[in-house]
Amino acid sequence: MTDHPLRNTPAMDAFWMPFTANRQFKAAPRLLVSAEGMHYTADDGRSVLDGTAGLWCVNAGHGRRGIAAAVERQLATLDFAPTFQMGHPIAFEFAERLAEIAPGGPDKRLDRVFFTNSGSESVDTALKIALAYQRAIGQGTRTRLIGRERGYHGVGFGGLSVGGIVSNRRVFPQLNGTDHLRHTHDPARNAFVKGQPEHGAELAEDLERLVALHGAETIAACIVEPVAGSTGVLIPPKGYLERLREICTKHGILLIFDEVISGFGRLGAPFATDFFGVVPDLVTSAKGLTNGTVPMGAVFASRAVHDGLMHGPDGIELFHGYTYSGHPVACAAGIATLDIYRDEGLLTRVTDIADDWAAAMHDLRGRKNVIDIRTIGLIAGIELAPRPDAPGKRAYEVFVDCFERGLLTRVTGDIIALSPPLIIERGQIGEIVDVLGAAIDRAA
Repeated sequence: MTDHPLRNTPAMDAFWMPFTANRQFKAAPRLLVSAEGMHYTADDGRSVLDGTAGLWCVNAGHGRRGIAAAVERQLATLDFAPTFQMGHPIAFEFAERLAEIAPGGPDKRLDRVFFTNSGSESVDTALKIALAYQRAIGQGTRTRLIGRERGYHGVGFGGLSVGGIVSNRRVFPQLNGTDHLRHTHDPARNAFVKGQPEHGAELAEDLERLVALHGAETIAACIVEPVAGSTGVLIPPKGYLERLREICTKHGILLIFDEVISGFGRLGAPFATDFFGVVPDLVTSAKGLTNGTVPMGAVFASRAVHDGLMHGPDGIELFHGYTYSGHPVACAAGIATLDIYRDEGLLTRVTDIADDWAAAMHDLRGRKNVIDIRTIGLIAGIELAPRPDAPGKRAYEVFVDCFERGLLTRVTGDIIALSPPLIIERGQIGEIVDVLGAAIDRAA
């Protein structure tokens, strides 16, 4: 990486960075100091096109004045109020606004909203709701949770346990009573597919196998990402999600969609639930909820699940929550974000550019070492052949090369993942392909 002697680099020892090779990074840091629209500014003054919406979260682009103004007003009005046995109006207002666009639409009624502070907390919350619901309806033997290989559900112990990325799990113990479906990645049959692949729906039958192994009466919930993002953009085969829904319904298992990445317009619909037309019982969200401006998450629950816990003697129905659940400043940011999504049509804008996006990404086919390209909505995964002696190194070099030439990408293993803000223009799609293609050539 090129050294920039004029950088005003802060002292770096104190900050223990998350999901980062700290020693490697601090020897050659990459710092972003401001952002506006589709671009960051690096600390050496370079403009960097944001190809990842920050971290899958800045869906409406950077520097939105309406969100900043809403946050400023809320800080001056009510900076904090508890939501344990108390309330404040803006939390109820935000929940009602979210209920209006709840996954599955008004007929499906996933319109009961529990606020969290992150995607990880949303996942652990959904898992706990599932367990509590099964107990509340007299199914207390249902304590097992089913995830999927290569799934990412955050870094809480619940999310790690149902998650399936080995490096995330290797050091840490997991909850007892979890099991995993096989992943759906099948490059031998589904390489270079635009949208959903044709092959692999039969992999949903893994859930029947686990029911036969453990007994349906032991399984509380099954959680999957409709589109797996952090593991390298794995797109569900046609019919796969539908079959999971059928099996869960048949056996009384709650189906949870983790939409922390796929929610809020990423596929051209408010949620992947709407895009695929498959409605789960619980949906986790975060990231695009506040356009990444203030940490916040939310779990959407069906009325059936919510109401199942609203029986019995008076008292607390769910012993769960966070100090900052429904934080007033986060709610203000969220409402302002929803206003932008509505006023600019961003929750469905991707439908207008998805074909152009897919065509541009697939133009990278034929570059040396590109072994697969997967696209859906405004998401792409470009998989590179690993170097025999250094898995992951080729894609990391491409990531650094792109950054030095003004493009921010995301790297996981030997996969480059792209998920730009929903405001991207067609010319910027071309710019992404040009910079990335040249970087792939250099890494060859």
